[in-house]
Amino acid sequence: MTTRRRLLAAAAGALATATLLAACGQDASGGADDGATGTVTYFTFSAAPDHLKDLDAIKAEFEKQNPGITVQVQTAAYDDYFTKLQTAIAGGTAPDTFELNYENFVTYARAGALLPLDERAKADKDYDANRLYPKALEAFQFKGKLYAVPSTFSDVVLFYNKKLFDAAGVAYPTADWTWADERAAAQKLTDRSKGIYGDYQPVTFHEFYKALAQNGGSFLSEDDKKATFNDAKGLEAAQWLLSKPGTVQPTVAEIGGKADYDTALFKSGKLAMWHNGIWQISGLAGTAGLDFDIVTEPGNTRKANAVFMNATAVSAKTKKGTAAWKWARFLGSSQKAVETRLASNWELPAVNDQAAFDSYLTKTPPANRKAVFDALENIALPPVLDAQQAKMQDTVTKALEKAASGQATPQQALDEAAAAVTALIK
Repeated sequence: MTTRRRLLAAAAGALATATLLAACGQDASGGADDGATGTVTYFTFSAAPDHLKDLDAIKAEFEKQNPGITVQVQTAAYDDYFTKLQTAIAGGTAPDTFELNYENFVTYARAGALLPLDERAKADKDYDANRLYPKALEAFQFKGKLYAVPSTFSDVVLFYNKKLFDAAGVAYPTADWTWADERAAAQKLTDRSKGIYGDYQPVTFHEFYKALAQNGGSFLSEDDKKATFNDAKGLEAAQWLLSKPGTVQPTVAEIGGKADYDTALFKSGKLAMWHNGIWQISGLAGTAGLDFDIVTEPGNTRKANAVFMNATAVSAKTKKGTAAWKWARFLGSSQKAVETRLASNWELPAVNDQAAFDSYLTKTPPANRKAVFDALENIALPPVLDAQQAKMQDTVTKALEKAASGQATPQQALDEAAAAVTALIK
């Protein structure tokens, strides 16, 4: 999945909370028909088009282990998925189970669209909460209740081209690097006359909230009533991102709207450092002549890493509550699901089982796959603004673009964006 599509993830999922409240009711009490057998519908965005066969394999094993339950898979393109899901819920035709990312999970849980799962989890002798990654399990709880079973995760790391570092006589990045170390290395590695750039990090909402966390700042006030990212820590985070285009990385004008420009640049051996997600690994591994590795991203006052998490939720209106729970649990923690995801590079299973990742860790490149798991020690989850999520993200990204083009100072741009985001909250 490309960086652009990842960054559009939450934007694609913005929805009117009022619509969901009207369709679902504010409290999903879990009183749906027990529904222990029959057909369970499952709606997913991550399986199509590359992993439908993998999902079929998981589905076949589930049906083998659970006679009497059949899973009917429905898919949609990432850009259309949440619009279709919202329409189905509002129209009373919601799938029994469906995939949610973290940002959208918060909105759907708050709207009462999801079935609470704690009682079914306690009654299920095959469910072991300890098998799931604790932070993922926590992320998919709302008001102390479990509303979705974590299924996968992926995170953002720093990719680097070893040949370019060697040629420039620069030491490879380490987990102890700070922004200052990254900046110094990027300056030495950049040779614009040869089209070689030392660094690439998009100037967007997702990179900004993460940089803000790396600088010890907060996007919103403690009571979530006011945007606070325009303070001194936010300004420094914005300046960190804005300092790169035109110096150590190409400008927007130089990129010229070319799709996956950064991917092509890194694959061609012309980019030394690249902030991107681990979903890029499989595509890079087979690139001839490319010698790369990864490390956790540098921070400034602290480490903070962007982590994308998906889970399987059960509709509050399902008539197949028990069967739907079993499918959600199987997708999240079964041995078949874990093995299939690892073998196919279909993101990583959100399980707390290091032995399960042994085969993944021994694959090369990159040699330092341990960085993928080290990044989980310091998670920076994105701020969530329910129905205004897309507008919030767009507001911040446009403010940064305004500053990058010289139409406003970084402080002016952040002040305007913070005022606009605060207005969205109110």
